Amino acid sequence: MKIKLEHGAGGEIMEELLRDVILKSLSLKSAGGIGLDQLDDGATIPLGDRHLVFTIDGHTVKPLFFPGGDIGRLSVSGTVNDLAVMGARPLALANSMIIGEGFDGEDLKRILNSMDETAKEVPVPIVTGDTKVVEDEIGIFVITAGIGIAERPISDAGAKVGDVVLVSGTVGDHGIALMSHREGIAFETELKSDVAPIWEVVEAVAKAIGWENIHAMKDPTRGGLSNALNEMAKKASVGILIRETDVPVRPEVRAASDMLGINPFDVANEGKVVMVVPREHAEDALEAMRGTEKGKNAAIIGEVIDRYRGKVLVETGIGGKRFLEPPAGDPVPRVC
Repeated sequence: MKIKLEHGAGGEIMEELLRDVILKSLSLKSAGGIGLDQLDDGATIPLGDRHLVFTIDGHTVKPLFFPGGDIGRLSVSGTVNDLAVMGARPLALANSMIIGEGFDGEDLKRILNSMDETAKEVPVPIVTGDTKVVEDEIGIFVITAGIGIAERPISDAGAKVGDVVLVSGTVGDHGIALMSHREGIAFETELKSDVAPIWEVVEAVAKAIGWENIHAMKDPTRGGLSNALNEMAKKASVGILIRETDVPVRPEVRAASDMLGINPFDVANEGKVVMVVPREHAEDALEAMRGTEKGKNAAIIGEVIDRYRGKVLVETGIGGKRFLEPPAGDPVPRVC
């Protein structure tokens, strides 16, 4: 097989690469907790009555600087969010940079300052790293790894029939902002990426309803909300029904999506969490999310059902229903 851009864009094509090539080539996939073979947002390592959570992420976004953020903010947020959705308080980050010869030094400082500011926002220290310079004109790739501590690790496979599904804010912001910026589409209100660390949102809900009442979480990055919900439904062997009119989408994002022929449900978000909680705790979870700056547009968008297991249904604004299929890949390349 030949590796294509689609193999790194989330969705079904990337899942095929992971399952058919990467997982089959590696023998040890777990350290006693959640491991690589479960394809979650990170791995867990039992440490007495708590768990170390470990994750790593590479960032190749293009352009490096975009409305609402840059590769520096993206790299810290992405790794912090992978820890957060597994219920882990971020403890420390490592940063590795692969820099193309001739890269502008001022841009490098700008990226590093952005990383530092975003890490302070969490807060989490960047404690170690590595730098390589290559002769190719690649710009810069940033790889961040993170460790965190979880009292009770949360996977993306724990949804139960009767649970309620929430999202912490408007969807499609990151991918549509990047695509609109690349295509030169202008609006009266500038489209901005939602890139941000979401630990405060997750922690607020945990304090309100308890970690044990968060059944599943995922950050809807590559492949967007569609891919995240389908993964959660498939792994838990449940159906998920969402109401299209309840999913928050900014008017300018919807307008740009229509112009570009892209479903905002299919594109990456970099500052949101999809959360599944018991019905009796849903309103408290929603209130906790909305009490944070990054969760002020949170919404209850659906529920977990015992029909169509492994599938996601969308109830449309006129009352009909259709399947929300996972995208083959994120329609916006080089988005993270």
